Amino acid sequence: MHGATSVERIAYFGRNSVLLSNEKVRAIIDDLGGMMPEFSLKKGKGAINAHWIPDFRGNSGSPWSPQLHGPYWKSNILYILAGDFPCSPNFGPDCTVEDIELPAHGWTANERWKLTSFGTTQDGNAAYAKFTLKSPDSRMPLSYTKYDIVQAGKPAYYSTMIVENHGEVPISINLARHNTLGSPFLQTGCRIYVSADRFMTAPKGTEFDDTSRLAQGVEFDSLCRAPTRDGKMVDLSVVPGMIGYTDFVTGAISPQKSLGWSCVVNPVLKLAYISFFPGSKELPDIDIALGFNDLWMQYGGRNFTPWALHEGGADRTFCLGTENAVAAFSNGLAYSRAYPELLGTPTMVVIPAQGARRLNYGSALVELDDALASEAVIDMEAEGDFLVLKTKSAYQRVTLDASFSEMRALVSHL
Repeated sequence: MHGATSVERIAYFGRNSVLLSNEKVRAIIDDLGGMMPEFSLKKGKGAINAHWIPDFRGNSGSPWSPQLHGPYWKSNILYILAGDFPCSPNFGPDCTVEDIELPAHGWTANERWKLTSFGTTQDGNAAYAKFTLKSPDSRMPLSYTKYDIVQAGKPAYYSTMIVENHGEVPISINLARHNTLGSPFLQTGCRIYVSADRFMTAPKGTEFDDTSRLAQGVEFDSLCRAPTRDGKMVDLSVVPGMIGYTDFVTGAISPQKSLGWSCVVNPVLKLAYISFFPGSKELPDIDIALGFNDLWMQYGGRNFTPWALHEGGADRTFCLGTENAVAAFSNGLAYSRAYPELLGTPTMVVIPAQGARRLNYGSALVELDDALASEAVIDMEAEGDFLVLKTKSAYQRVTLDASFSEMRALVSHL
């Protein structure tokens, strides 16, 4: 289907996917795990893909087999991993909750979604794909409906996900988007900005015990000054390249914000990768505000497979996870159940009995004015039909549905 926007079904290496595109961007959504291996800005004869595609991603076309693939990949999600994907009802390592075994990052990141419809609107101004997923365990009777959308002329993809509880009691879950950036967009010298204003390093007893340079379980108030284990400070706001560490920090977003966001700027390309979502302020009860900006800084600290070619080998994996979540760190739902609040912010979303909640989410690739490419981004706001990026001395308006008003109306008719 072609026009101002287009949608196309594609298949590769055992994956059934949808390509959504407009004049500016392309977005590929896999049915397997909802993985998005590509979100790219069209340039010249090609496109700049911002999303990470691991070189260890399983591309044999064979379905995951614990016996065949487990020794190297260790888990299904590492076998299918790529780019951005939804995480629920678990965010973090596999865990058991109320005798229910949850895989790493939940069913939404591991199961095969059903593509129920796709197309363009009658006027050609939006292309969409609708996916559904049901809980594989009836003891946690959840279902997920996801609408992935691009609009004409806007350098963004949008995702609206509705979580329904078909049971008789409320269910508390994790919910996150795992936006992971890689080369060619991610390079040494890229700069990181987030809407959070209070931060904390990963505590002891996590996967980062043996990979991180950061002090453990310590609060701090600026990405520019994060505490390290040797008593020094490090600037996390600048991507250092491959330095032999894998770090994680979480940041709490103020409940007084109307818009949550994260931003990575490539100053050489003058290009920003921005994720945005509704904040808590004056948000309707049905809508979900992601309370945390999480940063997974994969800069070479994992000397084991599949990150390294062999156990004890050199980690060859360079990527950055800008993960926006409702969860306690990325420690899993069982941990969130034990710690329902972190930095004064809830770590779980409650899905009411026989009820539903909704997450609206967007990611954009924005070509920056010179001032925005050279100065620190300090805030973003939704203003009418625009997303406004602000530095201390300049601002830039980008034509985007940052209030999600158009998305809500569109989804109601799909």
